[in-house]
Amino acid sequence: MKSLLKRSWDYGLLILKGVMAVKSWLLAYIVFILIPASILMYAYTQKSSQILEEEVTYSMLQTLKQASINLDYQFDSVRDTSNIIFMNPKLHQYLSSTATVGQQLDSLKELRYLVDNAQTNPNVFRVRLFVNGNRLYAGEKINFFTLDTLKDRPWFRQVREAGGTILWTGAYLESYIDTESTYVFSGARILRDPDDYEQISGYLLIDVAEKTIEHILSKMKLTQEGHIYLAAPDGTIKSSNERESLGTTMKSAEVLEALGQRDEGIVPLMKDKNPRYVIYTNVLSTGWRLVAEVPKTEITSRVIALNQFSGVATLFGVTILFLLLVFILLAVIVRGMNRRIQTVIMTIKREGIDSLDDRIGTSDALLENSVDHLIHRVHDLMEETYRSKVQEREAQLRALQAQINPHFLYNTLDTINWIAIGRNAHDISQMIDGLAKYFRLSLNKGRDLVSISDELNLAKVYLEIQQTRFPKSFTFYFEIEEDLDHYEMPKLTLQPLVENALLHGIRKSKGKSGIIQIRACRDGEDLVLSVTDNGIGMEQELADSLLTEPQLDLRSDGEGSSYGLYNVNERIKLFAGEAYGLSIRSKLGEGTTVSVRFKIA
Repeated sequence: MKSLLKRSWDYGLLILKGVMAVKSWLLAYIVFILIPASILMYAYTQKSSQILEEEVTYSMLQTLKQASINLDYQFDSVRDTSNIIFMNPKLHQYLSSTATVGQQLDSLKELRYLVDNAQTNPNVFRVRLFVNGNRLYAGEKINFFTLDTLKDRPWFRQVREAGGTILWTGAYLESYIDTESTYVFSGARILRDPDDYEQISGYLLIDVAEKTIEHILSKMKLTQEGHIYLAAPDGTIKSSNERESLGTTMKSAEVLEALGQRDEGIVPLMKDKNPRYVIYTNVLSTGWRLVAEVPKTEITSRVIALNQFSGVATLFGVTILFLLLVFILLAVIVRGMNRRIQTVIMTIKREGIDSLDDRIGTSDALLENSVDHLIHRVHDLMEETYRSKVQEREAQLRALQAQINPHFLYNTLDTINWIAIGRNAHDISQMIDGLAKYFRLSLNKGRDLVSISDELNLAKVYLEIQQTRFPKSFTFYFEIEEDLDHYEMPKLTLQPLVENALLHGIRKSKGKSGIIQIRACRDGEDLVLSVTDNGIGMEQELADSLLTEPQLDLRSDGEGSSYGLYNVNERIKLFAGEAYGLSIRSKLGEGTTVSVRFKIA
């Protein structure tokens, strides 16, 4: 009986030790797995939120840049209208102070016709001419005004100092006698007498209604609570729906420094009373900056919306994984403990309790190794999930940026073409039609590879456009082997070679005329295309260097692009292999041949 009680006591102690071992394993799990995993999850969440925040602000910057392009279009349209009036050869004759009364009446008719035509531009709100007070029509006060009424404007001196260059004023409230007062921008320029440059004939102002600009900005839907406005590089606010801020200067020194030094950027202002992001980009036509102030709370809400589903899914998946690991780990531990207990009991039965000292297992070291391996595995999974999330967001952003619809360009060119045909401007029609073909072939519906015939047609269209630009200065012809059309090549490979042959070969020759020959043929298992010109040529040493190192942009008085042969050569090597690419044969004074070799078999 006593022996039985002793054995029961020893068995109970073993079970208690097993329970204590399970508690130690749970503590180890919490210390070595749960706490590190929680820290990793927190770090992942913080890093993911930071990256998403950067992506949201960058996406807003891209939206601003698109809006700035639309603003440039509006302002450039008005600038072109101003240039048409300014370049009218009889404008200064109409404004001459020496004209008789009859001549002034005739001039008024011509000026009225000129102004009415300009005001047909939908972007032009009003055309105003400020002329000498001795003109009969100077007091008309609709389109014609006296010079004295302009001199009290705060920007009058700047317009005068700008010479004949257009100066864009900020938005200001202008009163008109024939309509209600309106906030407008004005493109102002001085008009000088061409016979006496020191003599001022008048000032030309073309007004653009601010609501036209506001309409463009309202389409962005960039921010619900933020503020979008136009500002000069020195921080002067040129346009804003907060009228009291017009003409004032921005207060943030950090933003002022950024506006003056960079054309675009994102400036976080987190230390202000109202934490926000200042996002800005350049408006080329005016030199101003399009600025958006977006509250940080709005950015954060967008980040939460983007990250909410993925964060919850990740957390749920990790939680399930942890729970499964707990149960699996406990099952393994309990099973191991049961096995050890059974081993101990059998040993006691056979050999006695003293033999337990030699049976204390080494499973603890194995378990520590398992825990260590599990932590590293969880870390790897977290890193993999993080990288996948970043790559997914980058792919989404690239997809958004790639959504460019070329049909607008084609339709616009087609409209211009029909307008030219309707006005019997067949040379313009031919030029526009060639340009449309050029863009359609070069864009190629977004594909990087084109057929041989499409690439040759692109070169042909380019040369036809240049023949219109430089009539009777060069001729070209093709020698194309048959049955090449089913082969493909990287697009825009041949066009840079043809451009170099024309602009840097023939156009730089003494007579600025010559011949361009384009050949395409098979050479064994290779396809060879070549462009030959009889222009000025070059030393062979220089020709070889064009393929071994990038060249600085070399331009011919605005008539041509850079030597892009290095980039074309590298692109061909990436496409076909190091054994393929460009080769150049040239002799100074005789001409140049550039050949492209592909593997086609």
